[in-house]
Amino acid sequence: MENMKKNAILYFPKVREAAFKKTEIPMPEAGELLIKTSRTLISTGTEMTAYCGEFEPGTTWEKHFSCPYYPGYNNIGTVIGLGEGVENEWLGQRVATNCVHAAYVIKSLHNSGTQAKGKSECHPVPDPVSDDDAVFFTIPQIVMNGIRTSKIQWGECAVVYGLGLLGQFAVRFLLEAGAYPVIGVDPSEHRLELLPDSPLVVRVNPMKENVEEILLLANSGRKADVVIELTGNASLLQKEASLLREKGRLVILSSPKHAVEFDFQDFCAWPSISIIGAHNFSHPDYPQADNPWTARRHVDMFFDLVRLGVLDMKGLVSRKLNWKDAPDAYKMLDRNRGAEMGIILDWSDAE
Repeated sequence: MENMKKNAILYFPKVREAAFKKTEIPMPEAGELLIKTSRTLISTGTEMTAYCGEFEPGTTWEKHFSCPYYPGYNNIGTVIGLGEGVENEWLGQRVATNCVHAAYVIKSLHNSGTQAKGKSECHPVPDPVSDDDAVFFTIPQIVMNGIRTSKIQWGECAVVYGLGLLGQFAVRFLLEAGAYPVIGVDPSEHRLELLPDSPLVVRVNPMKENVEEILLLANSGRKADVVIELTGNASLLQKEASLLREKGRLVILSSPKHAVEFDFQDFCAWPSISIIGAHNFSHPDYPQADNPWTARRHVDMFFDLVRLGVLDMKGLVSRKLNWKDAPDAYKMLDRNRGAEMGIILDWSDAE
């Protein structure tokens, strides 16, 4: 009977279509773990871009995210099988990996290619941290790296453009880093309401209010020291740059989907701002004297913040769905992703 079980794998066979593919349950080879999935998290940014095909030909997006595409990079599960050479202590361990949405996944403990850069590690999940909290792990990992890359200092003003999951974590981590005021900008009133209730946080709806006017009012007439781009809308970059003081920093923490014109003389060279790319792959390969913050260490820090009750994640879960409802979830997000935050898929009953 055990051999009759099948593995359900979520994939996008074509643009705006999500379905399940049934395959044999994989067997771990040397240096690999077989993991039974408990939870996965739908990415309303990267995954929805792939689902909708919202990118131009010849781009990195087309190269890596064209259909058929297997989405997912936030997976929590339990190790149920070991390949040759893997220590027995892994068996039964709860782990966080960047594996796809599937009932069973394989994770290699041997790094190669991009994995050698510490981007695809297998993170043990400490017992006090629930699966529902742990499944967010890649999101804060990305944001922590971006905040460090911004070189934010105590008392500096930061503007966060885009208040989806990444933006929500960005505002929270900026506050922890001592930034003030922190200006959150988004046209969604729902997203604005989810920001921390702090006198150091200023909410701005750019469809109703002038962002620069409110920034100057909140920051004693000064422009921002740091602007963090998290909308993925490249057409906003020039506007975002205009909010910075001389020698301010514009951090591209999103993955903009389209090419746009940008006046580098007026908005970069003349005010002498820095434009900083902060993709998650920019984590250092290994701990270094001048930067010990690897991808693994950021995940460990996130788990510590959750375990100690320091990180307020209230309101960041919009829905918890059975894995079978995933195709409908993508349709729902396609209609109105701005109304949603974290969508967790529960794989507990997957055979």
